[in-house]
Amino acid sequence: MYLISPKKKQYKANLHCHSTNSDGRLTPEQLKEVYRRHGYDILAITDHEYPCDHSELGEDDFLMITGYEGYIRSQPNNGSDRFGPEVHLNLLARHPDNETLICYNKPYGRFIPDDRLAQLRRAGSEETRAYTTEYINKYIQTARENGYLVTYNHPWWSMETEERIRSYEGYFSMEMCNYGCHVISGLEYSGVIYDKMLCAGKRIFCHAADDNHNKFPEGHPEWDSCGAFTMVLADELEYGAVINALETGEMYSSMGPVFHEVSFDGKQVHVECSEVKAIYVFCGSKSPRRVFAPVGQTIIGADIVIDEPSRYIRVTVEDHEGKKADTRGYFRDELGLPPLK
Repeated sequence: MYLISPKKKQYKANLHCHSTNSDGRLTPEQLKEVYRRHGYDILAITDHEYPCDHSELGEDDFLMITGYEGYIRSQPNNGSDRFGPEVHLNLLARHPDNETLICYNKPYGRFIPDDRLAQLRRAGSEETRAYTTEYINKYIQTARENGYLVTYNHPWWSMETEERIRSYEGYFSMEMCNYGCHVISGLEYSGVIYDKMLCAGKRIFCHAADDNHNKFPEGHPEWDSCGAFTMVLADELEYGAVINALETGEMYSSMGPVFHEVSFDGKQVHVECSEVKAIYVFCGSKSPRRVFAPVGQTIIGADIVIDEPSRYIRVTVEDHEGKKADTRGYFRDELGLPPLK
């Protein structure tokens, strides 16, 4: 059983990005050129509360995904609290022409001009946003009902508890690495949080993204572009095919390494990848299975036997720079294994 199939082409994507339409420093056109130059195939420009179809920037070998970032803060009327929790969600449109604004609330819509706002379809309650599980779940539900896939963004930066993150329903994936936040903190790689979600039975995928604002130029140590990405295993570089691959978990998260193949035969996980120093297979136990390269050397694969009952399986590889790539979690029923007794 292939978890990452060598027969499928992999498309490199940044699914979280900000332009001059909100608080980014580069125009959509400039962002497209940066990512194209760095070998990407897919870009979603997700400005704050500002849905915008950028299809006109797409080419036969470069796809633009429509979407935006919505958020709910714990302080009233979008009050900022650097020490308080908040929720940021990316809404990725199933169709490129979907620019629906979900649950519009004026304090949050500070970037969108009135003339642009008047052009957009609006859906959902426009009551004051409430930092409650009930409101956030309703927001996610409304987004899904109006043609969006929903992701949960930068869990460390959001300062929410794991219990709170688990309580949200309807988001399909969480950011394993948010590179923009990782640059400023060194902490926005969320393998621990993701495994705790899986151990609790939360069936979500993982992806990585830049969340770049480009306040610093390329080459600066705080340049926040092209540092984390999602590899999408779509049938072709076509909008519907890419959205389908995301929704069904045909993707993986990376800060650098790539998987060439991951397969499972019921007892053994087979991994082929770029040069790394370590390969881990997490299965919900305290001691993941692992293979290490000899000191100063690299490995490009391993066969790892799973010799104890596993709640799920997911694979992480790590290179000598500490950069990781992560598959999503695959649960027992997906792997053709019987339920645990």
